[in-house]
Parts: sequence; C-alpha cells; structure tokens
Amino acid sequence: MKINIFGSTGVIGQKTLRIIKNYFPNLRVNLLCANSNIGLLSKQIKLFKPKYIYINNEKKLINLKSKINNKTKILTKKELINYLISSKSDFSILAISGFKSLNFLEEIIKNTDNLGIVSKEAIVSAGHLFYKKGYFNKTNIFPLDSEHFSLFDYFRDIKNNNKFENIILTASGGPFYKKKFRNLDNIKFAQAIKHPKWKMGYKNSIDSATMVNKCLEIVEAHYLFNVPYDNIKILIHPEAIIHSIVENKNYVSNMNLFKNDMSIPIINFLAQSANTNIFKKNKNLNIPSYKNFNFYNVSSQNFPIFHFFNNLDKSNPANIIKFNIGNEIAVNYFKNNLIKYTDIYRIIKKACSLNLYSSLNTIKEVIQYHEEFESKMYELFKNKF
Repeated sequence: MKINIFGSTGVIGQKTLRIIKNYFPNLRVNLLCANSNIGLLSKQIKLFKPKYIYINNEKKLINLKSKINNKTKILTKKELINYLISSKSDFSILAISGFKSLNFLEEIIKNTDNLGIVSKEAIVSAGHLFYKKGYFNKTNIFPLDSEHFSLFDYFRDIKNNNKFENIILTASGGPFYKKKFRNLDNIKFAQAIKHPKWKMGYKNSIDSATMVNKCLEIVEAHYLFNVPYDNIKILIHPEAIIHSIVENKNYVSNMNLFKNDMSIPIINFLAQSANTNIFKKNKNLNIPSYKNFNFYNVSSQNFPIFHFFNNLDKSNPANIIKFNIGNEIAVNYFKNNLIKYTDIYRIIKKACSLNLYSSLNTIKEVIQYHEEFESKMYELFKNKF
C-alpha cells in the first residue's frame, strides 16, 4: 500500500510520517509535497525514500536537486497534476494550509481510495461542491480535525445517523478565553500562538485564540455531515478532552472524548481504512485523573468575531469565503506586526462588506474568486501601514 502526503513538512505531515515509521512499516511513502522547507524535506526523502516529490517553490529546486539521489523524481506542478490523474494511491493526507490546497483537491480525490483531510480551507471554500460533484462517492473522505473526527467516528455506525438533534463542537478557548477582546490591543504574536493544549502551526493557533477556527469548523461540520447550521452549537471546554457532544432526540447526549493528541485521528484513519488492528500503545484516557470537566458559553465580549460569524448569511458560499480570506490576510498582517491583535476583527468585517460576484460552481471558479478577492483586499490596505 502507498500513501501521498500533501504538506509533509507541516505539523500534521511530520506527525503522519512518525506514525508511519512507528506503526505502519508496510505502508510505502510514495509522494511528498512541501511548500519551501527543503532542509526538512531532504531529511524526509532520505528516511522514507519516496518515489516522487513536489515543492511549491521553484527558486529552491536547484538546492533540493543537489540534496537527493536520482531514484526520487521531482515533479513540476503540471507533472504532479498529470501524475495524480493517471495513477492510484491507497491513502492521501491533505494538510496544505490555506486555499492553495484547492489546487490539487479534485485530482487527489480521483487519485486516492482514502483521503484524510486536515485542510480546513478546502472544505470551507469548496464544501458546497462536495455533494454536487459527488466527492463523497469518489473516495472515502476521513476528517482529521479532532472535533470532526470524533463525530465521524460516532456516526460511522449508520444507526446513529438519524437519531440526533444537535451537535456541539467544543473549543478550548485558546489563551485569552477569560479576557475581554477590547482589552487585548497589546497582545503580541508570541502570546497569541501559545496555545494552552494543542501544538499547532501559527495560523491555527491564532484562529483558536480569536475563535475563527470554530467558525470554520461549523462550516466543515455543516458540509461534512449535512447538518443545518442552526443545529450546530459551540461550547468552550478548556480541558480539550471532550471534542464533541451529540444531543439525541431521545434526550440522551453522547460525549466523544480522547486525549488532545492529533496522532489519534491519524492512526485511526490509516488503521481503519486499511482494516488493520494496529493499536499497540495505550492512548486511552485515565478518566479518574480528570477531576472536572468545565463548559462555558461563548461570550460576545470575549469573542466578537464568533458572534459576527453567527449573524453572517452562510447560505451564500461567497460570504464564507470572504470571511475566511479576510481572516487569512489579517493573521498575516498581525504576524508581520502591521496590525494589532484586535484589528483582526476589523479586517474580517471589512472583507465581508465588500462585493465580488462569482457563480462558484467549480473548483476553478472558487480558486479564481479567492485570488481576485485576495488581490482586492491587499489593494485596499496597501497604503494603510
């Protein structure tokens, strides 16, 4: 069996490769795709000997070529797309951050039997096409975000599918959940990415602090499980052990809990898709060690972005895309010390107020909309800093 990993040098990609090394020695790493980290990619190539690699940075190709042997083929973007269309893989992990993951989505779906998807933006921006284009019939789509994995695991039994009333996604609340948003003007980048429970990339960490990640996860749950927005709720759960709660029509609620460890969804994806019992190490919770589980409603004073999103017209996919792009740009500005932490909210609201029409009926149109709207936003703010 072989696996393709899109985003191999990111947090999820690295974790997946460690899991393959420790748990799945018979799973061959076939393709590694990275953005620009040739140092780490070179080490991965040496250790896992993939047949193909792709790097999304032409300037670094020459340096990369000098670090690998002739048995590994470097693909151009066009060659990668053609390869995916003409070949087949058993597993793929899509862990490319941002809307650029859409560049390969349709080809990956055609190529692979089992797709583990971490890239929020792929579902957030193009989720309205998943049923329309029949993606769920073309491959086994397995969500790897902890909240959606917990729901996927629960709903795997078809008998659970029709008896629920609401689903509740939990949020850790990030590092500032007890603080009023208006008092966070002086928060620095290093503070915002210091997540109390999860080790994530900077983008996901900041999205957790602002609660944007939960906004995007509501959209994911809506598209992945075909649940109306009104039936998806959010609770802050600082312990980050209970990842979702299903409220059933018979007044019984089911809590889905496991350690806050992303290796658990990944191991389950590889093991269950391969129909393999590989669970050697004990990763179960030591329940008696948890004395309290706390839950809080999301305060509009602490998380105004979340409440802005709740009032957004989400029936129009363009509004969701604008919200997402506004946040991506704002996080980038904050990372580069161009805006205050609290300005992230201002930029998201500005993005959602702008008009740009597209039918958004194809992945190509979604990508084009992203590019045009992103360009419009950067043009709007180019002389502001």
